[in-house]
Amino acid sequence: MKEMDIHKLYLRLLNGNKFFKIEILQMKKTLLILFSICFFSVGVQAQGSKHSFTLGKSEFLLDGKPLQIISGEMHPGRIPQEYWRQRIQMAKAMGCNTIAAYVFWNHQETSEGVFDFKSDNRDVAKFIKICQQEGMWVLLRPGPYVCAEWDFGGLPPYLLKIPDIKIRCMDPRYMAAVTRYVNRLSKEVAPLQCIYGGPILMVQVENEYGSFGNDKTYMETLRNLWIKNGIKVPFYTSDGPSGAMLDAGNIDGAAIGLDSGSDSAAFATAHHRNANVPSFSGETYPGWLTHWGEKWQRPDTNSLKNEIEFLLKNKKSFNFYVIHGGTNFGFTAGANASSPTSYQPDITSYDYDAPINEQGEPTAKYFMLRNLIQQYVNYKIPDVPASIKTIEIPSIEMKKSYSLWDYHLPSIQSAQPKPMEMYNQNQGLILYKTKLIGHKSGRLKIWEPHDYALVFLNGKFIDTVYRDGGKWEVNLPKSDVKNPELEILVEGMGHINFAQFMIDRKGITDRVTLNGMTLMNWQTTLLPMDEKFIASKKPVVNKSNEDKPCTFFEGNFELSNTGDTYFDMSNYFKGVVYINGHNLGRYWNIGPQQRLYCPASWLKKGKNSIVVFDLLQTNAMPVQTKAHLTN
Repeated sequence: MKEMDIHKLYLRLLNGNKFFKIEILQMKKTLLILFSICFFSVGVQAQGSKHSFTLGKSEFLLDGKPLQIISGEMHPGRIPQEYWRQRIQMAKAMGCNTIAAYVFWNHQETSEGVFDFKSDNRDVAKFIKICQQEGMWVLLRPGPYVCAEWDFGGLPPYLLKIPDIKIRCMDPRYMAAVTRYVNRLSKEVAPLQCIYGGPILMVQVENEYGSFGNDKTYMETLRNLWIKNGIKVPFYTSDGPSGAMLDAGNIDGAAIGLDSGSDSAAFATAHHRNANVPSFSGETYPGWLTHWGEKWQRPDTNSLKNEIEFLLKNKKSFNFYVIHGGTNFGFTAGANASSPTSYQPDITSYDYDAPINEQGEPTAKYFMLRNLIQQYVNYKIPDVPASIKTIEIPSIEMKKSYSLWDYHLPSIQSAQPKPMEMYNQNQGLILYKTKLIGHKSGRLKIWEPHDYALVFLNGKFIDTVYRDGGKWEVNLPKSDVKNPELEILVEGMGHINFAQFMIDRKGITDRVTLNGMTLMNWQTTLLPMDEKFIASKKPVVNKSNEDKPCTFFEGNFELSNTGDTYFDMSNYFKGVVYINGHNLGRYWNIGPQQRLYCPASWLKKGKNSIVVFDLLQTNAMPVQTKAHLTN
């Protein structure tokens, strides 16, 4: 209403005008329309009623009535934003009533103190609102540590600049960063709790802490930090179903998530830990993760069916980890390590053999679970949404364009090699260079290469050194050069994301020795290889570098229509692929993954570009595409 209209209405009220009631009704109608427009613009709160969600002794209670949570987990940071709704609809059409979602701290805090909750797939609030628009509840898993086979378990790598940092405990430097993160994330998610009309039912405190440590003060501090920032819904923890893990990881008053709660014994263990809160299967595994060099993980479907039947029959709440995995685009994949000298980097695909595959399609496992769930729930499961369009692109001819050695970048002097994080670099490549004085040939050892190193002597490629297994030595041949030049190029392949060896800096983490002599006086060059670096000015080509490994190949292709596709890198050895400037992630010919997923939104009608950087290949080969990850 206009200001003049309101003023006239006020005068009529003072004069006892007989049309006052009619005017009031008209004003109410107008205000309702205005409020509807305002609320619609902010989304979720306008569309949902306020609800209470509480912890009973053995059940979850929604508005005082038992609720069996059937949740499917997916991670907005692994899914292009334009596909969020379709993936959520797919989960609903499998029978789920809830979406569980990790928030990756290092995906949101892009550099120290700088947060991004709007660009690309970082708009966490939007994802949660879409969940509600699709009629789904939300279990929020904000960390600060999440594991998830994600780089550094979601922790920001700038923490590793602190030489003696201790993580996931009350180290004040760590907690200062955690506090900043919780304060900022809470602004996005606190208004979306069910008590305010949003879909968030519960918030998880940390993740699988009983597999790492036993600091209850740390866990309680985290919970209190969320409460201080306006989180009022119940909390839960998730841990392996053992007495020791639950004792260390669960806190009093928080529901107990079991990873996984697959049988009566697991729930009995949870009951023993705390008989006064409900327990549920916080992570029920329909698939499993895959590392480079392994076979694709394909867990037994019959065991999964039996597990889900047990949960459904006994009215146990559960969460599929994951119902849809998505993709570790760029350098976001993490790694595992079972000992100080082991290293198992995760592949780029996070397909996970999940019911909804990497590109959002239902699998045979999906339909088995859908049919099973429908037998037990009292609501009709909706039809399965249409699949996303896929395409195959004719063979793309590639040309050798330039070399990594054509870059002329500033170098940094240091007495000993320093890891990437000390230079504010997360992953990518780092080059160390020195002159050999004293010993000039013999047994070279890198202490320690994190994670894959190429060794050059006088510009000639000598050998590779891979971190896994602890065999970090190379034989340097004799040279006629008075002071031979040694170059070591190191690729970071993902920070360890689980258990005891997470302090995992990239590059050379200590020193380099030749026949036991420590080599001094190093020049270091940073090569982050991220999208910004690739988009920067290309180097001047130097023909003398043509036969030296570390080569960029370029190609172009025309499209009349776009669709999802996979770029097949089986003609190449080891490297990274960029499509129209977007980093698809790593490839490696040791497999099992040979194809990298590219969403339709990263392609365009007309001319498209592809850049392949390969560490070892020096000759151009064509690149094929396929419509699916494996076929």
